Amino acid sequence: MDKIEILTKNFENYIKIPWTDAAALQRVIFSVYDKTIERRVRLRKEEFKIATIKAGHTWEEFDLTDIFASWLTSQRYTKEYFSNPEYLNTLLPKFLEYIIKEFETFLSEHSVDGNTVVAVIGAGTLFGFLKVREAVEKMAPLVEGRLLIFFPGSFENNNYRLLDAYDGWNYHAVPITSDDKADYI
Repeated sequence: MDKIEILTKNFENYIKIPWTDAAALQRVIFSVYDKTIERRVRLRKEEFKIATIKAGHTWEEFDLTDIFASWLTSQRYTKEYFSNPEYLNTLLPKFLEYIIKEFETFLSEHSVDGNTVVAVIGAGTLFGFLKVREAVEKMAPLVEGRLLIFFPGSFENNNYRLLDAYDGWNYHAVPITSDDKADYI
C-alpha cells in the first residue's frame, strides 16, 4: 500500500469508531501527511468522504486554498499592499477574523450538524500568514461533529509542524498519519 492508502485506511478505521461527547478541541482530527504529496492527497480526498459516509456520517468540505487572495483583494488598499507588502503585518490580525466569518457562513449554508465531518483542505496556504493552531482553535467550537484538517507536515512526539517548518505545537487533536500503526489507539 502507498502512503495515501494507509492514511485513508487509518482514517476509515478511526471514523467508524462510535462518537462520544468530547470537548471541541478533542473533536479535531489532523490527517497528517508529507508535504510532498499534497497534490496527490487532494486528488484522493474523495476516499475520505467515502469512508465518512460509509461510517454513517455526512461530509462537508471547506477549502482554504484561495482564502488569502479573496481576503486581500477585498481590502480597501489592495494595490498599496502589493506595492508595499511590509504593511500587511498591520492588517494580518484581521485575516483570521475573515477566515472565521467565511467558515461560519459555510457551516450555516451547509446545515452542518453533530453527525457531520467538516473537512478543511488547504491549511498549507496559511503558512507565513498565521498559524493553523490559531484557526483551529476558533473553528473547532463551531463544529458540533468532527473537524478534519488535512495537514501537510509532520507529527512527532505529540507535536505538529506545518510544512515541517514551524516549531511544532502540542495539540489535543487526534493524529491520523500514514504510518502502518494507528496513532489514535
